[in-house]
Amino acid sequence: MSPGKTSVNIVNLGKVAYQSALQIQQQYVRRHFDSSIQTPNTVLLCEHDPVYTTGIRRALYPAEEEQKLRDLGADFFRTNRGGLITFHGPGQMVCYPILNLGCFKKSVRWYVCELEKTVIKMCGKFGITASTSPDTGVWVGNNKICAIGIHCGRYITSHGLGLNCNTDMSWFDHIVPCGIMGKGVTSLSLELGRDVTIEEAAPVLLQAFSEQFNCMLSKAESL
Repeated sequence: MSPGKTSVNIVNLGKVAYQSALQIQQQYVRRHFDSSIQTPNTVLLCEHDPVYTTGIRRALYPAEEEQKLRDLGADFFRTNRGGLITFHGPGQMVCYPILNLGCFKKSVRWYVCELEKTVIKMCGKFGITASTSPDTGVWVGNNKICAIGIHCGRYITSHGLGLNCNTDMSWFDHIVPCGIMGKGVTSLSLELGRDVTIEEAAPVLLQAFSEQFNCMLSKAESL
């Protein structure tokens, strides 16, 4: 490992149920909390079957609206991440960094900004001009290409980002994504006018993550 660079393991979970991914995140977080276990910083990459999730302001989302979404064939989960409702599903790359921010000696706000900058840098590598806005996430014009919602407890992060690659965007028609009125959603495929798969986008995102967080990435052999 290069001097001054934090080591981060990459674990590709492939397509996994949201609840399973949540449990895996919680396992990593508990390992970090257990001071007797040497736990590496880790980034979990995955893709979910259709699921809607809400954040810490979940009480604002009525039960009858939840049932309407379930009737579409999607799961629904209320979580402890930041933000309001969003969608995860096939064609969307989900990235859950489980990091000890103490290793970076930085704040939670810094971390969220670095996630945004990572995605902006990745979009730039595809020739897409993306930016931030007063609302968390990454945008191309008035359309959100990447939603970000994190949780941080005792300097250990969980949850993360969902980047639309070749997602079926019609799933977003049934919600106000992240509770932001008057804005739309987009994907790498829509912006480039061609099919961009998760498999194509993942190494580009990881390269941008490594550069932005000044860290060394390595593939983990197991969970």
